[in-house]
Amino acid sequence: MIEVYSWPTPNGHKVHIMLEECGLPYTVHAIDIGAGDQFKPEFLAISPNNKIPAIVDPVGPDGKPFSMFESGAILVYLASKTGKFLPKGDREKFEVLQWLMFQMGGVGPMLGQAHHFRVYAPEKIDYAINRYTNEAKRLYAVMDKRLAHSRYIGGNEYSIADIAIFPWLRSWKNQGIDWDDYPHLKGWFDEIASRPAVKRGVEVLADRRKPLNNDKAREILFGSEQYKRH
Repeated sequence: MIEVYSWPTPNGHKVHIMLEECGLPYTVHAIDIGAGDQFKPEFLAISPNNKIPAIVDPVGPDGKPFSMFESGAILVYLASKTGKFLPKGDREKFEVLQWLMFQMGGVGPMLGQAHHFRVYAPEKIDYAINRYTNEAKRLYAVMDKRLAHSRYIGGNEYSIADIAIFPWLRSWKNQGIDWDDYPHLKGWFDEIASRPAVKRGVEVLADRRKPLNNDKAREILFGSEQYKRH
C-alpha cells in the first residue's frame, strides 16, 4: 500500500491519476497547504522542498521503504515499478521523457504563474498578467501543434507525459485560454478527461479543497511563511 501525501492541485492530481491508471493500492494523506501542513517536520522528512505530492513506497527498489518527492520523478518511478505508461525502447522512452520535462519546466511553472497573477495576486499587475497569459497561450499552441501530428503528447501511446500535462489544463479558463484556438489539444483533453482512472484521480481529496479567500492561507502559500527556514 503506497502512502501518498497530497492535496487536490494539478501536481497532486498527476500522482493520483497515475496510481489509478496503474491499479496500485494506495492510502492518501491530506496535506492542507493552506493550513501549513507542508511545513510540518514529518512531511519535510519526505519532501524537503515542502511541496506536495510525496510518496512512501513500503516496498522500494531494494525491498525496503522508499520515499520520493517531485511529481515528475514520482511518475517515472511508478512507471518503472509497474512497467506501464513509459515505453521500453530508448527512442520512444526519451520521446515521452522530453515532453514530461516540458511539463515540469514549462507548463507547470508558467501556467501556475498565469493563474496566480490573473486570480490570486492581491494587486492586478498588467505586465505580469500579460506576460504569463501570453506564455500560457504559447505553450497551448506548442501542444496543439504537436497533437496535430501525434495521437498523444509523448507519441502514439498514452503515457506519463499525458498524465503530467492534463491536470494543468483543467483550469484553462483562469489561464485566459479560448479552446477554439486549440482544436487538436481540445480533442486530446476531452479524450483524457473521459478515462475512468482520470475521473477517479481528479476526485481524490476534491472535497477537501476550499476557496483561497482568507489572508492566513494566502500568507502561508504566497507570503513570508514560504520563505522561512523550516
